[in-house]
Amino acid sequence: MSNFAQEWLQAWNSHQLDSIMSHYAEDVVFYSPFIIKINNDPAGNLQGKMALQAYFSKALTAYPDLHFELIQVLEGVNSFLLYYRSVDNRLSAEMMVLNHEGKVKEVRAHYA
Repeated sequence: MSNFAQEWLQAWNSHQLDSIMSHYAEDVVFYSPFIIKINNDPAGNLQGKMALQAYFSKALTAYPDLHFELIQVLEGVNSFLLYYRSVDNRLSAEMMVLNHEGKVKEVRAHYA
């Protein structure tokens, strides 16, 4: 999991959308308070890789100085939690569930 976390973090810090998206399954489900803000969607969730890519593209445009700093990786069973510094130096925790191919199929993002 720590290799995955480092690759995920490097992809985000490079702002390379293709690299970021390589970590996610086609049928990913993503929950985040930032979806409410960026997509103006009160449901706060997205389904499918195409919808997630469009959202991430908007997020990278909205936050051109985005940089993540990993604090801790907590491992579970077919899942892990990344605890890191995020947008505007906020603390963030993302719980990620992996499919059998090692791609993220569900994310639940939390921010301080």
